Amino acid sequence: MDIQQEMRRLEEMLAYHSRLYYELDSPTMQDEEYDALFRRLTDLEKAHPELASPNSPTQRVGGRVLDAFNKVRHTVPMDSFGDIFSEEEIYDFVDKIKKDYPEADFMVERKFDGLSVSLEYENGMLVRALTRGDGIFGEDVTENIKTIKSVPIKLKGENGNLIVRGEVYMPRKVFAKLNEKREENGEKTFANPRNAAAGSLRQLDSKICAERKLEMFIFNLQLHEEMPKRHSESLEYLKEIGFTVSPGGIKCKTAKEVVEAVKQIGDLRPTLEYDTDGAVIKVDELSLRERLGSTATAPRWAVAYKYPAEIAETTLLDIDIQVGRTGVLTPRACLKSVQLAGSVVSYATLHNIDYISEKDIRIGDTVKLRKAGDIIPEIISVVPEKRPEGAVPFKMPTHCPSCGEQVWREEGEAATRCLNPNCKSRLSRSIIHFVSRGAMNIDNLGESVIEQFIENGLINSAADLYYIKKEDIARLDRMGEKSAQNIVDAIEKSKTAGLEKLLFGLGIRHIGEKAAQTLAKKFGDIYALASANEEELLKVDDIGAESAKSVVRFFAGEQVTQLIERLVAAGVSVESAEKPLGNALEGKTVVVTGTLPTLKRAEAEALIRLHGGTASGSVSKKTSYLLCGTDAGSKLTKAESLGIPVINEEEFLRMIEGE
Repeated sequence: MDIQQEMRRLEEMLAYHSRLYYELDSPTMQDEEYDALFRRLTDLEKAHPELASPNSPTQRVGGRVLDAFNKVRHTVPMDSFGDIFSEEEIYDFVDKIKKDYPEADFMVERKFDGLSVSLEYENGMLVRALTRGDGIFGEDVTENIKTIKSVPIKLKGENGNLIVRGEVYMPRKVFAKLNEKREENGEKTFANPRNAAAGSLRQLDSKICAERKLEMFIFNLQLHEEMPKRHSESLEYLKEIGFTVSPGGIKCKTAKEVVEAVKQIGDLRPTLEYDTDGAVIKVDELSLRERLGSTATAPRWAVAYKYPAEIAETTLLDIDIQVGRTGVLTPRACLKSVQLAGSVVSYATLHNIDYISEKDIRIGDTVKLRKAGDIIPEIISVVPEKRPEGAVPFKMPTHCPSCGEQVWREEGEAATRCLNPNCKSRLSRSIIHFVSRGAMNIDNLGESVIEQFIENGLINSAADLYYIKKEDIARLDRMGEKSAQNIVDAIEKSKTAGLEKLLFGLGIRHIGEKAAQTLAKKFGDIYALASANEEELLKVDDIGAESAKSVVRFFAGEQVTQLIERLVAAGVSVESAEKPLGNALEGKTVVVTGTLPTLKRAEAEALIRLHGGTASGSVSKKTSYLLCGTDAGSKLTKAESLGIPVINEEEFLRMIEGE
């Protein structure tokens, strides 16, 4: 392959992987690999400028505006920083500036691994938030940015106009909980907090973004009527007027001090609550920044140092299986202990069987390790030439290592799951869901109380709740006679919750509150539902193939049969609480919107079901009526456009009363 062919090939590869990273939030290439290819192309372009393409990724900032958001031109272009990777390059950068400007000093700051955003304020009020996009045009994500608590809507003591730049990120703890929830719901998990933050900020529904609990650090004052003399002063000013600014910045005079600051920040990375992937070195004096200027793609006054990924080799001794609180079986690598990034590593996550198969990881292999996000050890590859004879591909177990029940892997999903609600490894999560408000609604049973019950051997399944004695509860820490009595009373009250609540509380995959209500209404009691086959279930409105399979699979388990028997013996109702009152709405689908005069929405939907109808949450061609109150929104508009009859509460009540 000649030089020109290699350059074109590199351009294509970098453009492809840049699109995966910036636009689709689903990278398949490690950052180090991308950086190596980028540097190779940069070096070739320097050596052969006549062969450089104007469309080369080195000539532009990665990413473009997505069609889902308005495209807006940045008042101040959002350049990306050039990358460096060695101590020698730090000295070169600093010394080159000091040669012409001996008085120059620097700020070294953490480089956050998130999504870069600019915020525009007019008269002290937030008016616009733009992603970096291609550096010239960005996506307007103002409504989503307003959901971030660390972003001020109104500035303190500032009534002027200004633009700041910062990084939106997702804290590691929030990321872990989000992925756990997505895994529990059978959704694809995010690869890392950066992807999760980007995906969250690009949600068209700002409510979803708000649930993701994003945060933002401000690291630069882009534009202001009275710019301070120094960047360090601007950060202090931004902090005073209400911004959460980039923490841990270090002022430096010499190249040696800059190198030491970069090392200090590097040592802190594993202890931080958020991901960082480098350190940014900036000239502190703003007027000097203007004199230094920028190249076509990056400022000359700043550079980003990327920390090298530390990689270690060791032997994979075994693969064991851990059962998570959601029932997911996760393979774990048991390793010959090795020193990696400041700690001794003996275990590493293997995620799922697809991950193992793709990398062809086998027991006995010599493997290469690194710490994902500088925290979690993971295997990045095997060393094929060191594979021992007789090593065979790994297979997931057919039965749960915790409870012995058969495990399942649904088509199209990576996760293998234990569906036994009594499995000890998932017991805590199962009980917390069972007692929740949408399920059996048992008051006074918080997570800490449930954990105490489990630790003291009071419960081994949801059914055990109904056999607990008051005196056993009273003996627990921070409990007494009154607290124990309140819990016993709440448990007793829940016995009449009905099949709808019980089905949801049992935690059947793909069966939410609405589906539980539908199934309870259709089958009447749990025995009829448990004996139904997939064909019968598919005839029920809003029950799809995945839900039908999940229900059949759930009730096929022996542990579930025993659980139901014990619930019934304790006096828990397994019949629908919604006894039919009539069939005036038989075969009709009704959507409720707006505020009704006397009925709450939940009450209206219950009446719809009790009179044979289906209560739906969205308007479609299948909708029979729209029950409309005041302050109706888009549902009313859509119903009118589709010619769907719109009725008020009075008309609805007459309808179900047979008038």
